[in-house]
Amino acid sequence: MITLIIGTNRPGSNTRKVARHLEEIYAGLEVPLHVLDLAHIPPEIFSQSSYAEKPESFQPFSEAILRSAGLHVVTPEYNGSIPGVLKYFIDMLKFPESFERRPVCFVGVAAGIWGALRPVEQLQVIFGYRNAFLFPERVFLPQINGLLDDAGRLKDPELLQRLKNQAEGFVDFVERLQKVKLRG
Repeated sequence: MITLIIGTNRPGSNTRKVARHLEEIYAGLEVPLHVLDLAHIPPEIFSQSSYAEKPESFQPFSEAILRSAGLHVVTPEYNGSIPGVLKYFIDMLKFPESFERRPVCFVGVAAGIWGALRPVEQLQVIFGYRNAFLFPERVFLPQINGLLDDAGRLKDPELLQRLKNQAEGFVDFVERLQKVKLRG
């Protein structure tokens, strides 16, 4: 199973709109997908006591990562970096097993012209430090507000094809590394 991480908790985010496309792509590939939307992260995790003992309500998030054959992360760019909630989420996961030898793939979403290049590179450093296997094909969606229609759908078929190509390549990457068959 692939776990899709929506790397923000901002209501109505463009990141969530892009993630919806990936959900459809994985469904079309007949690949089981679990979505972890950080908008649903339990507020108890932000208690200082969470560093010592994770609240029970965080368990489904932690278990979803540990059960996953691969992680597909969609991140926006906030102030030239990753959202604080995404970094905190990563910090709260079990070390080292959460990312150790786990394939990870990235999509960057930004209002600016670089399409979240900086946050994706920052995440590659973090996941690399945690000994994850980084899928090299990244997708960047710059000036996202102009790429979405009024319904929050990507307008450009070429961008949708890039997302599909990335997902197909990532599934192959995961299957080869994990020696698992994801497609039904």
